[in-house]
Amino acid sequence: MDALRIRGTGKPLQGNVRISGAKNAALPILCATLLSDGASRLRNVPRLRDIETTAALLRFLGRDVKVDAPEVHVAAGSQVRPEAPYELVKQMRASVLVLGPLVARFGRAKVSLPGGCAIGARPIDQHLKGLEAMGCTIRLERGYVMAEGPGGGGRLKGAEVYFDLPTVTGTENLMMAAALAKGRTTLVNCAREPEVEELGRILNKMGAEVNGAGTDVIHIVGAERGELAPFDHAIIPDRIEAGTYMVAAAIIEGGDVLVEGAELRDLEALATKMRAAGVEITSEGQNVRVKRTGPLRGVNVTTAPHPGFPTDMQAQFLALMCVARGESVISETIFENRFMHVPELQRMGASVALRGNTAVVQGVQKLYGAAVMATDLRASASLIIAGIAAAGDETEVRRVYHLDRGYERIEEKLHGLGVDVERVKGAEA
Repeated sequence: MDALRIRGTGKPLQGNVRISGAKNAALPILCATLLSDGASRLRNVPRLRDIETTAALLRFLGRDVKVDAPEVHVAAGSQVRPEAPYELVKQMRASVLVLGPLVARFGRAKVSLPGGCAIGARPIDQHLKGLEAMGCTIRLERGYVMAEGPGGGGRLKGAEVYFDLPTVTGTENLMMAAALAKGRTTLVNCAREPEVEELGRILNKMGAEVNGAGTDVIHIVGAERGELAPFDHAIIPDRIEAGTYMVAAAIIEGGDVLVEGAELRDLEALATKMRAAGVEITSEGQNVRVKRTGPLRGVNVTTAPHPGFPTDMQAQFLALMCVARGESVISETIFENRFMHVPELQRMGASVALRGNTAVVQGVQKLYGAAVMATDLRASASLIIAGIAAAGDETEVRRVYHLDRGYERIEEKLHGLGVDVERVKGAEA
């Protein structure tokens, strides 16, 4: 397995870094191409493993997919096979996003249950409840969801669905299903993430009528005909990638980085906490400037659904707090098992005590290089950030295949900011 080797030079990060398109926006939009038989083009797509996995799934379903990052082209191919097998779904939980489009477009779907993942179980009960409200018959058989439209494969019907809790993929799945349902669908207590708002833009381009995407109530009027139109669209920037480089820029005093293409309005919760920690965050057009001119202060953080502090930035911010003065308390409310990076940070000299869903961090003057193991995508990023701070030492982050799911050309981008980093092929697992 590959590893990343970081040599801590003690030099602050400086320069510019260009943010790639948002993976978490691209994935549902790729699945939305199932609602059309026309030729769609998606631009500003990052070159990532999850994009390739989604392309493979769409090909299995019968689509003609060409990936030539930063573009992906999708059109009708062979006869549709409305089945997403375990072998593909197990590679990426977001594969469940084909469920809504398939049953809306073709009247039936067989999709493997995604199961849990390293950061905790993420059930799809809210997806299924919503589809049932729209007239679906749902059966669970041998690890698969078997879904049929009304009357054994008919058109879905508009309905009012109340989510028990905000769910990003649940909101997106039902938005896509409602885009071809008969009549009006109202989704209440929706996820408000920018990626949900982006999917709403796409569905409107395709001929559905979507209002309220990005708020907690979304209204969708399905298109009258049995399919939607194709689209040509450029994906929004990846706010989590942007946030990761913002934190990396602040890990060493003197850091001064322009994060190009970042939307500060989508990063306000992170920016607020970084400012409280003593970091200067300013907007420069469509870019964000990050400067650290003095010591860091410990700051308390509690993760929450958007527009709260994102769970996908918790690990990176915790790494920053490891070198801040005083105590900080990091509480995780979204996933029950998202502190697996803590033991690895402790190997690097971090002082962190876990108490249930809370990490209590006592800042230290120095982190040390070590061989550490990445356990998930964002944990990988936190260990790299810690490695940058380990001045005079070498850190080897192993199992970076997690990292390749969500960060495009990370070694190249970090190197451009002055980080001494290289990929090591076939490193010890």
